Amino acid sequence: MSNPRDSARSDDSEMFDLAPVSLWLEDYSALRALFETWRQAGVTDLRSYLHADRARVSECSRRIKVIKVNRKTLALFEASDLAELVANLDRIFRDDMLDAHIEELVQLWEGSTPFVSNTVNYTLSGKRLDIQLSGTVLAGHERGWDRVLVAIEDVTARENARRGLVESENYARGLFTHSPVSLWVEDFSAVKRLIDDLRGRGIEDFRVFTDVHEEFVARCMSEIRVLDVNARTLELFCAPDKDTLLRNLSDLFRDEMESHFREQLIDLWDGKLFQQREVVNYALDGSRLNLLLQFSVLPGHERDWSLVQVALTDITARKKAEAYLEYLGTHDVLTKLCNRSFYVDELNRLERKGPQPITIIMADLNGLKAANDELGHAAGDSMLRRAGEVFASLIDRPHCAARIGGDEFAVLMPGTDAAAGEKMLELLNDLVEINNQFYPELPLSLSVGIATSRPGERLEAVVKRADLLMLQAKRDHYADTERDRRRPFAASAAAGH
Repeated sequence: MSNPRDSARSDDSEMFDLAPVSLWLEDYSALRALFETWRQAGVTDLRSYLHADRARVSECSRRIKVIKVNRKTLALFEASDLAELVANLDRIFRDDMLDAHIEELVQLWEGSTPFVSNTVNYTLSGKRLDIQLSGTVLAGHERGWDRVLVAIEDVTARENARRGLVESENYARGLFTHSPVSLWVEDFSAVKRLIDDLRGRGIEDFRVFTDVHEEFVARCMSEIRVLDVNARTLELFCAPDKDTLLRNLSDLFRDEMESHFREQLIDLWDGKLFQQREVVNYALDGSRLNLLLQFSVLPGHERDWSLVQVALTDITARKKAEAYLEYLGTHDVLTKLCNRSFYVDELNRLERKGPQPITIIMADLNGLKAANDELGHAAGDSMLRRAGEVFASLIDRPHCAARIGGDEFAVLMPGTDAAAGEKMLELLNDLVEINNQFYPELPLSLSVGIATSRPGERLEAVVKRADLLMLQAKRDHYADTERDRRRPFAASAAAGH
């Protein structure tokens, strides 16, 4: 007849050997004796004591005796039997394990018979194992620590996944932080609730609603919560730090921005969760920023808009270049006046739309060829620039002045009758005289003709009349052989009505 106690021991032994986790039965009695020696020597802070001399940690490890391990342990550490495992413990417990082992020892030193740690071991072939260790002094052995059960769980897959997630998050954070464009992460959920509330109240035409209730747009702007911005954002908006930027958002998003944001809201109302448009913001130093805005509700947040990314690309330089190219297409670079192309288009526009009457001045700069021939083209260019300054000072919108040829100029004055045209001619003479006071060595001289449109008359005919009068004034100018060319300008002009 078998002894029940022997049967129980047999069952326990079999359970130990077949357990699905690595189990170690160890004898810590020599370690406990070492601890007593150190206490008697006055050691009170074991952690500092071990860190002061890492050889003491190795001494502790040598005091631990492995009694037996289970099959899972041999398989996990790639050992054929207990003897091979014990003979190679220095290959298993090394490197990263040291600090974790110190913490295990400190737990025991401080009276905690169960102890835990997360550490690294190595198989006999050198493969790294991330492990979760749990140890306990078995019941009945608390005084001598001669039986300690240690369970080791292989958590390498979990830790690899965690490290991969951390690396992925760091990668994504790096892309966000160091992106060459300004990135904003925002919460639009309050905006979503406001829009949903309008739908619930039966609003169907959101554009008309915002036409009538302009304050709704401003309210939506105020409900946006900025969660994060990147380094390029601070640089672009001249902000020293994130807090300063967020405290001054009203200085960044103002003036034209409200109309842009209204269009953004209309697109959201229509279900467009990705948008792209050009907008205007302002940096904290007051400088104007032309930006390409790309707005996207991030995947997984389409129902509540709680996570939105806004990318702002600075296109200020491009817009300035475009404006300059547009300027070059309609202006004369030397005089800064409109060019002939603009003059022709404006003449056609006024022909169609008016307002009538339209007065036209045609002018020719006297002596330009002589100045170029005798003094050089720099002198001639100087005269042209001065003429440009005079005509620019003469007119205000909707009037326009243009250089339409080498030494030819035209002034278009819609809504101006003959009497007002004569006053403009007098002002032109005055401006020329003032300019000549600063350049007495090379005075300006203009031959001018002026004509005002008659009811039903084509503007082409008005131009022709003004041009003929200008040519007559030019002939008179050169026919006056007694003229003192050094005397400041007294304009030769002819007028027709």
